[in-house]
Amino acid sequence: MRIKYTISIVFFVALVIIEKENSIISRVSDKLSLKQTPQTPLHSSGFSHVLLKQNVSLNSHNKMDSASMLMKRRLENYSDHQEVVGRGKKHILLLATTRTGSSFVGEFFNQQGANMFYLFEPLWHVEKKLTLETGGTNATVAAKAYRDVLQRLLLCDFSLLEDFIEPLPVDHVTAALFRRESSSSLCEESVCSPFIKGVFEPHHCRTRRCGPLNLTMASESCLQKEHRVIKSVRVRELETLRPLAEDPRLDVKFIQLVRDPRAVLASRMVAFEPKYRKWKQWALGGNVPIDDDEVRKLKGNCDNIRMSAEIGLRQPLWLRQRYMLVRYEDIARFPMKKAEEMYEFTGIPFTPQAKSWILRNTQASKKTSGVYSTKKNSSEQAEKWRFSIPFKLALAVQKACGPTLKLFGYKSVSSKEMLTDKSISLIEDKAFNALWT
Repeated sequence: MRIKYTISIVFFVALVIIEKENSIISRVSDKLSLKQTPQTPLHSSGFSHVLLKQNVSLNSHNKMDSASMLMKRRLENYSDHQEVVGRGKKHILLLATTRTGSSFVGEFFNQQGANMFYLFEPLWHVEKKLTLETGGTNATVAAKAYRDVLQRLLLCDFSLLEDFIEPLPVDHVTAALFRRESSSSLCEESVCSPFIKGVFEPHHCRTRRCGPLNLTMASESCLQKEHRVIKSVRVRELETLRPLAEDPRLDVKFIQLVRDPRAVLASRMVAFEPKYRKWKQWALGGNVPIDDDEVRKLKGNCDNIRMSAEIGLRQPLWLRQRYMLVRYEDIARFPMKKAEEMYEFTGIPFTPQAKSWILRNTQASKKTSGVYSTKKNSSEQAEKWRFSIPFKLALAVQKACGPTLKLFGYKSVSSKEMLTDKSISLIEDKAFNALWT
C-alpha cells in the first residue's frame, strides 16, 4: 500500500505540472510549422511543441503515461544542461535596432576565432515572410516566431528557420540565406560546398567562393563550436525572450546595444531614404507634427527599447547575471575597453584574433567607412550625427523619446548652437550593469 500511495503522489505532482504547462500552451496561438529536419543533428525543442501541434486531449490513463514521459524528458533536459555548463558553452544574443552599430559590434564576436558560431540577422527571413503573408507584421505573432527560431538556432537546429527562407531550401540546401558572408562560421571550408561554374552563381564569402549552403552541414559545424552568438535588430521586447533564459539546455546571456535616438534617426534618413521621406520633408520646411504616424512610430520604438532596458537593469531572477547594456557611443570612444567588458560578461575568451580585428577596424579612413561598413573611425563616429540633423528634428526626437534619452544618459539640446558645439558633450558618463560584475 505504501508503494502504491507513493506512486500515486508522484503521478499527481506530475499531472499538476502538466496542467500548468498546458495552461501556458493554451495561451499561445502559434501558427508556425514545427517540422524537424531528420538529417540535422538536433535536440528536441520540448514536449510543449508536440502537444501544441497535435492538440491532444488526454484521459486520466494517458495523462499518467505522459507524466512518466514528462519526467523522463526533464531529466534528459537536465542532463543536456549539465553537459552544456560542463563544457563551458555560451549562448549570446546581441539585441539592437537598425542603425545602432550592431553589425560593427557583432564583428567583435564574429572575429573571435574557430570556437565561435556567429549568425548575422537570421530573423530577417522571419520578418520578411510574415510581412508578405499578413500584409504587415503582427507584433504578437512575430514575437513568438522570433523567440522560437532563436531558441532552435541556439540549439544548432536550422529546421524551423528553413520554413521562412524563400525559396524554400531543397534537401536542406539554400543559396538564399541572408548575408551569409557576414558569418565567418558559414564560410569555413567545412560548410563551403564546391562552386560549379555554369550551374549556379557563386556565393562570395570573405575568403572563398562557395556554393549553396547546406544547412545540415551548418548545424553539424554549430554543434562543434564552443560558443554561439546571434545578432538581431528585430526583437522588440526583451520580456518575450524569457523562455530562452529559462531553457535548461541553454546558457543564454543578452547584450542590449543602444544608441542616441537622434543619431539613429539621422542615420536612418540616409540609409533608408524612401521610408524616411516625411522626415526629409520636415527637415526642409515646416514644423514636425507630433501626432503624425511616423512620430508615433518613433516614440513606440523608443519606448520598447527603454522598457526592455528597464527590465534588464532591474535584474529580475530570470535575468540575474544574464543582461548587459552597452551604449554605441561608449564603444565608438573606447572600443577595446568595451570589447573586453563584453567578453568578460559573456565568459568567452577574448582572443588575440578578435583584438587585432578591433585595432584594425576602429581607425578606418573616410574612404573605407561607408553606410553599411563595419570599418569605423571610432573617434569620429560617436557624435558625427550632430552636424547632419536639423535642430528642429532633434527637438522632435527629444519630445518623443525624452524618457529614453534620460535613462541612457543622452543630454538634450536647447539650441542649434549647442547641437553643433563639439566642445559640449551630449553623452553623460554613466555606469550600467553593476550587478553582473
